[in-house]
Amino acid sequence: MMTKRNRIKAVFLLLCCLITYGAAAFFQPSSVQAQENESVESAEIKPSELYARSAVLMDAESGRILFAKNGREEMPMASTTKIMTCILALEKGDLAEPVSVSQEAASQPEVKLGMKNGQKFYLKDLLYSLMLESHNDSAVAIAEHVGGSVQGFADMMNRKAKELGCDSTYFITPSGLDAQDENGIHHTTAEDLARIMKYCIMDSPKKDQFLEITRTDTYTFADCDGAGSYSCNNHNAFLKMMEGALSGKTGFTADAGYCYVGALQRDDRTFITALLACGWPNNKGYKWSDTRKLMTYGIDNYFYTEISPQLPQKTIKVKNGFAGGFPQKEPVEAEVKIGGGTRRILMKQTEELETEINLPEEISAPVKEGDRLGELTYSLDGRVIAVYPVFAAEDISLRSFSACTSYITDQFLVTKKTKR
Repeated sequence: MMTKRNRIKAVFLLLCCLITYGAAAFFQPSSVQAQENESVESAEIKPSELYARSAVLMDAESGRILFAKNGREEMPMASTTKIMTCILALEKGDLAEPVSVSQEAASQPEVKLGMKNGQKFYLKDLLYSLMLESHNDSAVAIAEHVGGSVQGFADMMNRKAKELGCDSTYFITPSGLDAQDENGIHHTTAEDLARIMKYCIMDSPKKDQFLEITRTDTYTFADCDGAGSYSCNNHNAFLKMMEGALSGKTGFTADAGYCYVGALQRDDRTFITALLACGWPNNKGYKWSDTRKLMTYGIDNYFYTEISPQLPQKTIKVKNGFAGGFPQKEPVEAEVKIGGGTRRILMKQTEELETEINLPEEISAPVKEGDRLGELTYSLDGRVIAVYPVFAAEDISLRSFSACTSYITDQFLVTKKTKR
């Protein structure tokens, strides 16, 4: 049985332990707590958490895919097609030119502006009709004006897609209505659609005009004769959904379901989301839920990291080289330097860059300063992010017979002068 003295001693020891533990927790350095908080990242998105059958999140600056769910699956894309129609019209057309409406354009199905055969509109006005209200008759009128015909414009669209590296995209219509010909159906992939949007907002010489049109809330115009009054309202709800929303285009057909491609800029980071087959009626809001989820994931997890190229190997052996002094048979060492400066890469804290040096162990003389000898490559997830050229930093001449005799002659003259 525990005596009174032992009980008091046990209680005293227990109190000491509690005080010690509590003090340690209370006085834990704030820097340690901060480090723990900084290491916490948003949970990874699981493909099953998205409504879309196909989806990607892209870094708009580099074109790197940050997240994908069936990102390379070929699917119809409805009116998201119109971003290509718009950018081609901006690049190839004159916004001040009148566009004549054909019977084919006037007979397009809903959604449409309601133009009539023989009517004329300015190209600029039809682009607002195309992108804000997604009018199909405006799409055909634009295509016929810029490409000569719908087929001619489709050829232009497909050539542009190939130029952008969109090898899994095939355009038949300028509107995105479901269509099929001998080459297949009108289709793209989420990756290709994001790549086209990247071009529209980042790379095209007409990117500012594209952004201006797609960010406009309302637009009113008349035809070239001043007749009629047409009002267009922007149906891209994403523009008011998240801070930094830049642009986007909705789409829907029976085959494609609800589709969306949009862009957001936050703290100098630009993200693009592309969704295909994101629900059918009555699930019109699925695309907004998926877009918000993907954009938030990008904002919370991806930040710019600067890389400054460094070479562990500073010299390279030059066979039969001569850099002054006594000509030797052994290779001389030539200094090398790396080209390019600091770059920034959008990446997660948990990601690590891989480096690969492609530089021969030995080269043959002669070598001129500035000769490209190899390269230093940075990769992320198997994708090349940056390539830095490696150059010779000095001249190395060839160890020839004349170089050897010249050295011997110089040494003989020096010795002769010294003796005198």
